[in-house]
Amino acid sequence: MKIYPIILSGGAGTRLWPLSRAVLPKQLLPLVADKTMLQDTALRLAGRPELMAPLVVCGNEHRFMVAEQMREINMTPLAILLEPVGRNTAPAVAAAAHFLLAQDPDAVMLVLAADHVIADVDAFYAAVGHAAALVGDGAMATFGIVPTGPETGYGYIQSGAAAGAANCYKVDRFVEKPDRATAQGFVDAGNYFWNSGMFLFRADSYLAELREFQPAIASATEAAVRLGYHDLDFCRLDEASFKASPSDSIDYAVMERTRHAVVVPADIGWSDVGSWSALWEVQPHDADGNAVRGDVYLDGVSGSLVRAESRIVAVIGVKDLVVVETADAVLIAHKDQVQRVKQVVEHLKTQDRTEHLHHTKVYRPWGCYEGIDVGERFQVKRITVNPGGKLSLQMHHHRAEHWVVVSGTARVTCGDSVKLLTENESTYIPIGMNHRLENPGKLPLHLIEVQSGSYLGEDDIVRFEDVYQRA
Repeated sequence: MKIYPIILSGGAGTRLWPLSRAVLPKQLLPLVADKTMLQDTALRLAGRPELMAPLVVCGNEHRFMVAEQMREINMTPLAILLEPVGRNTAPAVAAAAHFLLAQDPDAVMLVLAADHVIADVDAFYAAVGHAAALVGDGAMATFGIVPTGPETGYGYIQSGAAAGAANCYKVDRFVEKPDRATAQGFVDAGNYFWNSGMFLFRADSYLAELREFQPAIASATEAAVRLGYHDLDFCRLDEASFKASPSDSIDYAVMERTRHAVVVPADIGWSDVGSWSALWEVQPHDADGNAVRGDVYLDGVSGSLVRAESRIVAVIGVKDLVVVETADAVLIAHKDQVQRVKQVVEHLKTQDRTEHLHHTKVYRPWGCYEGIDVGERFQVKRITVNPGGKLSLQMHHHRAEHWVVVSGTARVTCGDSVKLLTENESTYIPIGMNHRLENPGKLPLHLIEVQSGSYLGEDDIVRFEDVYQRA
């Protein structure tokens, strides 16, 4: 049996603001370990003979970061499937199913989220093995996490009669997130499990159920795959077709309605890291119960999560707090109140601010840039261009630019002139002049850019040529 992992890498992770943001969400961040959560998920799949290369489904705006993170861990995905818009998990998995069936009519899908922690990998694959014994007959397996307490932030699955394979049971019902008393009753009953959002089923079985219960999703995603096309290393779904799909989750669209649902209990050290308090739980603690990362000083602190990204953070005489510092925002909250972080994000949206969208460091397919200073008619950025990276041939209507090379080699096109610059050399790009910056070397290129003009917005870019095929 060939099993194709499907890694769903969508979503913005607003509950982990200010670290997780729309342009750089939690699955693309090193939240728990040195690797990002997407990388940890992919590496968890390596070396398993029953598993094919993973198929990653992500949003168009994250495509280059996903590709770069796969390259960093020397993993070549089966494909990176791009969603033009978010439509929840049912259409994303349906598109993946249509894509797989075009290559393998017997494809079995292991649906995973990119941002889950699984501490006991061996136990996880034992659960996958139990589920695999049933899916050939059309069963649709979900992995139910053995609860460690009356958690109110998860949905639950009630198991019923044995399903014909070891440690597999028919699903009696799915239950929405309960209150604490109800959750305690579920834990005491012993046959309720947390809904992990991970699944194993045949691709054709999933689409057959989808056609019965949500035919509009099945038909729209089939057209999106059929009319899609390859773009560099990506597979783009047809935008109009995918937009026509209703938005729904796998649970609502299929799993709560199918007659073939089975649940496999999984005691695997699982967390969806859905809040700062959840992240505190899965990280190592010091003797006082603190989870610390970055340049942090603590005095009389206990039970807290303190994370410093860009400067020293000193915390004194408190307990059970979450303190998260980034270059442009700081969060301080009690661990019991971290669900209210989403309200901060909503406030930023209503105020037309940008701190919920991106960090001061912004990633591009050629590298990244970081704002250093900004004022009346000027802006200063630190720019890094990866070896072989090439910015678009472009022009600005409202700003001029000065570039100073800090280290590395820059190939600069300015009008009809092309020249090489090295450390401590500089150049000037006048307003309205066609220009391009490239790194022809084998080391990263670091430079300082000083912009001056009447308007300094990122939308003042006219692209004439772009190797990354951006609009």
